[in-house]
Amino acid sequence: MRTYDFAPLFRSTIGFDRLFDLAETAQRGAEESYPPYNIERLAEDRYQITLAVAGFSPDEISITAEQNVVTIEGSKTEKAEREFLYRGISTRHFKRQFNLADYVQVKNASFDNGLLKIELVREIPEAMKPRRITINGAAPANVHQIESKAA
Repeated sequence: MRTYDFAPLFRSTIGFDRLFDLAETAQRGAEESYPPYNIERLAEDRYQITLAVAGFSPDEISITAEQNVVTIEGSKTEKAEREFLYRGISTRHFKRQFNLADYVQVKNASFDNGLLKIELVREIPEAMKPRRITINGAAPANVHQIESKAA
């Protein structure tokens, strides 16, 4: 796999540290393929991450939401010794992280038929939304003169 060194760019950029961290994480993330997942856009500000976690139960999976990162971890504990002739369903420990854009929050998680679904919503605070500003100005000079003569 080809890797890139972003160090030369640090000398000529300011404030792009998070962008470079995301690029490096994406390079490392390409190596990990378990568990398989989908990312869907359900609406303009609604998303869903679906992970295929066959063999795991909901109490063996944990979801942690921090600032701009959601982490899903699974840990399977074998309760009884079994003799497998072939083991195709993986039950190994996994940790999968997804970087979230600003104002994207985890709203709900559900588990159905071996699929873990995590619903995400982007909620931009009112203070950050664009708003129209009215322009206040002095009234035209001739309007004041007309009002003065009328009085």
